[in-house]
Amino acid sequence: MTRLPLPPSLYADTAVAPVATPLLDTDKSVSVAIVGGGYTGLSAALHLAEQGVEALVLEAQEPGWGASGNNGGHTNPGLKHDPDKIEADFGAELGRRMIDFSYGTTNFTHDLIRRYQIPCEARQNGTLRAAYNEASAAAIEKTAQQCIRRGMPVTYLNRQQLREMTGTDRYIGAMLDTRGGDLHPLSYARGLARAAISAGAKVHGETPALSLRRDGGRWRIETPRAVVHADKVLLATNGFTDDLWPGLRRTIVPVFSSIAATAPLSDDIARSIMPTRPVLYESGHITVYYRIDQQNRLLMGGRGPMRWINSPSDVAYLMRYAERLWPQLKDAAWTHGWNSRLAITNDYYPHVHEPAENLLISLGCNGRGVALSTAMGAQLARRLIGGAKAEIDMPVTGIKPIPMHAFWPVGVTTAVIAGRIRDRLGI
Repeated sequence: MTRLPLPPSLYADTAVAPVATPLLDTDKSVSVAIVGGGYTGLSAALHLAEQGVEALVLEAQEPGWGASGNNGGHTNPGLKHDPDKIEADFGAELGRRMIDFSYGTTNFTHDLIRRYQIPCEARQNGTLRAAYNEASAAAIEKTAQQCIRRGMPVTYLNRQQLREMTGTDRYIGAMLDTRGGDLHPLSYARGLARAAISAGAKVHGETPALSLRRDGGRWRIETPRAVVHADKVLLATNGFTDDLWPGLRRTIVPVFSSIAATAPLSDDIARSIMPTRPVLYESGHITVYYRIDQQNRLLMGGRGPMRWINSPSDVAYLMRYAERLWPQLKDAAWTHGWNSRLAITNDYYPHVHEPAENLLISLGCNGRGVALSTAMGAQLARRLIGGAKAEIDMPVTGIKPIPMHAFWPVGVTTAVIAGRIRDRLGI
């Protein structure tokens, strides 16, 4: 197959050089084969290799080609649901572990970046979860109280404090978690691949997994030019999950998330927008998220067309919204517009499955993939090494396809339209 070009993103134009990931053209026999060269697969390979386990990654394109190299660049703590709900859903013991794990993912990720000296413009200046209506503000304050009660470094901010932090009077309340931050997603993916390879893992691009089946006591994966035999397999394909394993594709909804980026702004304008450089995501029916990068570019993200885009004009609403927040951007040049697919689950929790012996699956980051996927890699490596006796800090569940999955494109489009209307009406 021919390697597809990267989406036309700012990241593709500014990332560090990729590490060599040659296609696989000879048969291999390994301890663990990993399908998917995004953050989850690369982190799992790295943590396996660190412990002397032979790991091989099969990536259909190149590391970071999908959402891992094309996301908003936010490292956000936690899961979609509040801590109290997590404990209610999974019980006090597992719920507590899930909370501790998920809210610790950003520290885990930034520590890993420092440990391997990955050049990816990483900063830990905090995450703002912001509200512009009373209902959302009340919900965010409730979340903040739950986090504070558990000793987390979280603060609830009022309108005046937010005006000073964001340069706009749009928001009436927000939760600041100082553990959040940002990075250059594609540089990070390439750096993670380089770290995994340096630790002893093998990473092969342009090598899609075409079939997966048992062959005696091992797994057999066919690729276009070679066959891989593995004792154990990890599937980590997230928003690009196909029919490699029966029913798996229908357990997630692949949703496009889009980003528009400006040219570098003047120092004065950049300081007037986000002077202390936290990242921000809005609490609404349709999430908008943004940050100022280290070159003073504004990156605005949110839901866009449920198709591939290649220009900022494809998400003109993000540019209009940015000018609404900061009128000084009226003459700003918008240079890039791109998107990629992420995976949403029916219950908004990440899903880990073990549908067969020595087969592990992880997918469904629900828009929090940068830090969560990285930290999940270490958890999955522990499970792959220790088997079912090796507990991880996320539930292992059965595969449950989403009903009426074939209608997801229509459903997503309808939900986006309805969500925008509800956000405008403040309901």
